[in-house]
Amino acid sequence: MNHALSQSARLDVTFAALSDPTRRAILARLANGEVSVMDLAKPFSMSQPAISKHLKVLEKAGLISGIKDAQKRLRKLEAKPLEEATEWLENYRKFWEGRFNRLDSLIEELKLSKRPSPKHKNKKGE
Repeated sequence: MNHALSQSARLDVTFAALSDPTRRAILARLANGEVSVMDLAKPFSMSQPAISKHLKVLEKAGLISGIKDAQKRLRKLEAKPLEEATEWLENYRKFWEGRFNRLDSLIEELKLSKRPSPKHKNKKGE
């Protein structure tokens, strides 16, 4: 991954890479450990060059990296870009959580203000 990119540019590359379901499926497989390119390609009904293009996008985003293991070329998941994306999303989750908490409080206040006060109850307590 190019560390010279700004945080915004890195997020652009990360989210662009994550926008494709095949690439997300590849990342999901790599979450269980290092996998060879051939094994990564097996569950997909696409050509090896097509899988290689997806892997290049993921490598450019820094989401995966390559390892040489004897005869195999393995790929492994890299956490840093996902961590940065998660931090960015977390800020918005906190923002919306605060808004929803304020809305919940307002709804509770409205419910309480619409309840009849005890002095308006009739003799049966209704």
